[in-house]
Amino acid sequence: MLTHHKVVGQPMWGSSDRTLAMVDSANAAGRKIRIDQYPYTATYTGIGILVPPWARAGGDGMFFERLDNPTLRDSIMDGIVFNLVNDRGGNDLSRVQFARVSWMPELEGQTLGDWAEMRGLPPTMETGAELVIDAMRRGGVSAIYHVLDEADVEAIMRHPMTAIASDGRLVQPGEGHPHPRWYGTFPRVLGEYVRERGVLTLEDAVRKMTSLPADHMGMSERGVLSEGMIADIVVFDPETVVDRSTFQDPHQYPEGIDFVIINGIVVVDGGVFSDVRAGRVLRR
Repeated sequence: MLTHHKVVGQPMWGSSDRTLAMVDSANAAGRKIRIDQYPYTATYTGIGILVPPWARAGGDGMFFERLDNPTLRDSIMDGIVFNLVNDRGGNDLSRVQFARVSWMPELEGQTLGDWAEMRGLPPTMETGAELVIDAMRRGGVSAIYHVLDEADVEAIMRHPMTAIASDGRLVQPGEGHPHPRWYGTFPRVLGEYVRERGVLTLEDAVRKMTSLPADHMGMSERGVLSEGMIADIVVFDPETVVDRSTFQDPHQYPEGIDFVIINGIVVVDGGVFSDVRAGRVLRR
């Protein structure tokens, strides 16, 4: 499974044609390679992704010890600068947006560039590297990285083996500054990539959200509207369904979804949520 497939960093943009050709080649050779993707041009993970893996080997204690060694610290700085330029940093401190900062909540929604400005520092990659180290010493942060290209997102989305997945998680409404995919992934595909852009047909988009991921996961009793199948059903208006969550204001629910049925029980009725816990854990 090629999970949440993407092409990170400007030097790599456009290489989805090569990665998708590799998937096709592997499948033609008898492998079963499958893909999932979220429909956004930004990723989400901890700030430690900007630190070279060797520097963090053995955990944070070893990382901080290496920082105390001047020679190793220089190498760590060089590695972070490289990642800021070529990888998750996007060669622009404003492309790293803080999502969850337990030790300084006022940074949430701001960028690495904003933090440099707050501290009266020049917006250089070296400043960014110092701030990344500072954030790591304070306990780390979660961040959104605006480093994907729309052409790659669309190419990956069109591939017949790509399922749609949010890569999101539960969040208390109003808490932190999450990636908008936690609220808007599926309605975004239906509103933006089907209705507005025509990247997918409605039928193919629905397949990529239902029967295809069910097949990927081996859930033979889900994903299709058919007698005897488990009734997990979403009723939406294809003319109005839309995501409202944004990178600036992520805590917004989508519109245009009238009914949601989980295991045969209505949990959203006429657009109104009822606190009925009809789901169950799907174990491997």
